[in-house]
Parts: sequence; C-alpha cells; structure tokens
Amino acid sequence: MRLRLSNLPLNLNLNLNLRMQTQPLFSVLVANYNNGRYIAECLDSVLKQEYPNIEIIIIDDASTDSSLQIIEPYLQHSHIKLLSNEENKGVGYTKKRCIDEASGEICGFLDPDDTLTLDAISKMVRAHASKSDAALIYSDYYECDEHLQITKAYKTEQVINGQYDFFNDKGIGPFATFKKEFYEKTNGLNPTLKRAIDQDLYLKLYDTGDCIHLPEPLYYYRFHKKGLSTNAQGDLAYYWFWVVRILRAQEKGINLEHHFNDTFIRRKRIWYLIPLDEKFRKSFVFKVLRKWLK
Repeated sequence: MRLRLSNLPLNLNLNLNLRMQTQPLFSVLVANYNNGRYIAECLDSVLKQEYPNIEIIIIDDASTDSSLQIIEPYLQHSHIKLLSNEENKGVGYTKKRCIDEASGEICGFLDPDDTLTLDAISKMVRAHASKSDAALIYSDYYECDEHLQITKAYKTEQVINGQYDFFNDKGIGPFATFKKEFYEKTNGLNPTLKRAIDQDLYLKLYDTGDCIHLPEPLYYYRFHKKGLSTNAQGDLAYYWFWVVRILRAQEKGINLEHHFNDTFIRRKRIWYLIPLDEKFRKSFVFKVLRKWLK
C-alpha cells in the first residue's frame, strides 16, 4: 500500500513535507564498464553514507567482465537501480543516460573504481541548501593507489564565476555535484564524446549558475593500470579535453589558437625535454656536478 500525504494527520503531514524539503533525494550516478574488480567498494561506500535519502543509478555499458554478477546482490536494496545498454555505447552516452534516469534534486557522478568518504553526500547536500544559486559544488579529494591507500590530499581551487571564456583550466575536481534543475537548462551532455565527458558537464553547468568549491576532501580517486589517469589513457583524455574545449569555443565564437599554442605546444616541448633530462641525470658529468655542489 502506498502512503498518501493527504490521508495523514495535519501535523504528521507537515513533518513529512519538512523532512522532504530538508533531505532532498540525492542521485549517485555510476557509469560502469568492466570495473568488476572495484565496483563493490564503490557501492559499499554509498551504502555506508550518513545521509539517508539516496538513490544509486547504475548504467552498465555492456560489460564483458564480472560486473553484472557482482552488482546483482546489491539490487536487493530498493534504492539501487541497474540498467544496461544493449551494446557498448561509450561514456558520453552512458553518463547522459545516468542523468536522464535520475530522480534526485541533486546528482553526482561516482566512478566505479572510486569511493566516497562517509559524510560526502551529507556535506554536499548542506552546501547546496546554503547556496541556492549554485549549479555545481565540487570538493577536494584524495589521490590513492590501486589499493585505495591515500598517497596525497589534493586541494582544488575556487574557479572565478561569470567568465565568458571559462574552460576549467584548473579548479573543478572529480567529485562535482549539481542540481538537476540547472542541468535541465542546458542542452545536455554530448553523447558522442568518448572521454572528457565530465568537462562537458562542468562547462555547461558553469553557464547556468555559480560553481562553488567545498574545501574538504570527500572523494577517493584511485590510480591503477587500467584507469584513465595512466600515461597512455591520459594522453587520449587530453585529446578529448581539447575536443570539448573546441566545441565550446565554436559555440561562443572564441578563438583558441593562442591558448592552444600556450598549453599544448608547451606540453609537447616538455615531453621532448623529459628524456633528455633523464639521460643527463645518469651521466658522469651530472654525478660530478652533484658531488661538487654538495
């Protein structure tokens, strides 16, 4: 039997309405592809949250590993919803579908190989409640090894709001939560993107409201061999990051030529210098200089 607010005593009705307003539904969005090794830790970190009003939307992008078997026992929880793409569609399509399926007033992506601190969602909800004009709120995070052991506490920066030529050069980190009503003001995520889909989300939300930095580490970001932050994957991500930038620049009529030269070309020069530096450090001359300088 479904509970109807209209059939409840007035005082209980008001209490329930107040609770619904002060504890809005938070949608945790998980786009999964072949992360069976880590996804249980990911989901466990959400189930242990202090905040009570949560739904978990999992979209599986036609995984070929054990992901679905590992997720299945979690479906006993009524607030966990699993949907599967009939074929591998890519991260752009999958993350867009996550948002489309979400019912929460506030949403946030959690990568299936990462986890949250126990108070992550409660702190984000409070931050959104105090910042009604914020489209997006993002936190600091922990960098971790493949076993989720912390290697560094990474502090992000407050971005400058209201810039026409904002491209998120630095600032918005991996745990970025947003009000769905602000997302619905955009034209939605680009489903054709293979990577940098989060950047697409941040840039579009930036144009709809303030982006606020919450200076607390609430997210455990795992580095591992198959992750997007490895050298080989990172180069591909950098390419797609520029795709997102160029599409945004075209939309706004901004010329990125000089910006590209200042960042991408300089980066290539650094790549060229790194092996030369490593070779020099192994040389006899470097050893002599080092001994002399001591």
